Amino acid sequence: MTSADFHASLAHALAARARALPHAPALHCAGQTLSYAGLADAVGRRAAALAAQLPPGRIVALAAPADELAWTLLACQWAGHPFLPLDPAGAQRPAFAAAAHCLPRPPALADAAMPPAAVAAEAPALVVATSGSEGAAKGVLLPHRALAAAAEASAARIPLGPGDAWLACLPLFHVGGLSIFWRCFAAGAAVRLHARFDAAAAWREIAAGAVTHVSLVPAMLARLLDAAGDAPPPPTLACALIGGAALSRPLWRRARAAGWPLFVSYGMSETAAQAATLPPTDDWHEGLVGAPLPGMEIAVGDDGHVRVRGRQLMLGYLGGEAPIEDGWLRTGDLGRIDAAGRLRVLGRGDDVLVSGGENVHPLEVESLLAACPGVADVAVTATPDPVWGDLVTALVVGAEPAAVDAWSRRHLPAKLRPRRTLAVAALPRNALGKLERKRLRALLAEAEARRQGEAGGRVAVSAAARPSEGGAHPPLGRMSRSDRRVVQ
Repeated sequence: MTSADFHASLAHALAARARALPHAPALHCAGQTLSYAGLADAVGRRAAALAAQLPPGRIVALAAPADELAWTLLACQWAGHPFLPLDPAGAQRPAFAAAAHCLPRPPALADAAMPPAAVAAEAPALVVATSGSEGAAKGVLLPHRALAAAAEASAARIPLGPGDAWLACLPLFHVGGLSIFWRCFAAGAAVRLHARFDAAAAWREIAAGAVTHVSLVPAMLARLLDAAGDAPPPPTLACALIGGAALSRPLWRRARAAGWPLFVSYGMSETAAQAATLPPTDDWHEGLVGAPLPGMEIAVGDDGHVRVRGRQLMLGYLGGEAPIEDGWLRTGDLGRIDAAGRLRVLGRGDDVLVSGGENVHPLEVESLLAACPGVADVAVTATPDPVWGDLVTALVVGAEPAAVDAWSRRHLPAKLRPRRTLAVAALPRNALGKLERKRLRALLAEAEARRQGEAGGRVAVSAAARPSEGGAHPPLGRMSRSDRRVVQ
């Protein structure tokens, strides 16, 4: 099915599959399995109930568990309403949610189903909250065109078809979980929806051969490997799509050794999920995310910043302007493009530390420190210093600072070596496992205060030697002209 066959909406894709594959499984949810025909009828009836309440085009919001979000998503798409899914555990609703009609529960079942509403390709289908890891969450307006194009482009890199089943255990209030429905309905595959991520339950389904595809963030992959005891997945598992946060080389090495088919991706809410994807390879290093998907272009400018353009781009932000110039979206990430046209992400532009005049990318240091024995989690930030500017500072979980420093002296280049290391109980991460970097300096200040006030307490610190002129290395942010490229 191409984007032209999609008739611009998820609902029309579902209706088309209900006609072509009426008895094929479409959704496994809350202990029941619905065929494409059965799902289309149930969704059409819920959409009819929704249409009786609201005029077409009104944004509909709901904060609820995954199964209720799924039903509301499908009913909204069928009735022609943009859907804003909200985190049911969120302490407060984002400010942009005030523009939506918030439902108390999913739409009920009407007596009869309505046909899917006609929608324009550029009409908004979803309002997706960004992760908020870089500050206040924004409401990304994704049109039907972008979501249909993303599903079609994904299929060009990740084969998917009737008889396949995609395990949906990511939150449905982020684009990574929502996009699974577009991919599966475009391909005639089934969605296996879990209420929440449970590593043991997910591994049971994978091990039983019930799942051919799964979307994971790195933290979920690590827990699945633990649940499996590093046993290999069955050959029925064709794809483990990794995204949402940076994958470390130790975790990649562990998963590949166990035989997991890792597809490493790069994307964001603003690109309707994947913009680039790297198929399984035995030659991978940190940050490598592959070539852009069909219909997308990726450029890295002289300043090292990654920009993207193509048919998957958002319309803009709800209540705000689109940061798009001449069709290009500035992502805020730093990267390089290799000779094969593959993107390597180096980190966020705002996160770069300047220590002794050298640029240091926290993501690169974190990836290296993840290989240190005993380190269960790690984040790198800066301690302000009057001489050196930013002192590279590591916050580690599960290891003693002195041991980390000793390991760093043996294995890390001088400019990447932490000059201070603190042990903390946990790091601030969001629902997708992404570091909330804005909170790291506050955590650092708290840890230092406790260290000074509690001799022998949980928080420990080690101060390594400061940078020396002889240990300087060319910063990653300075790129040769061969890195300043556009790929498509």
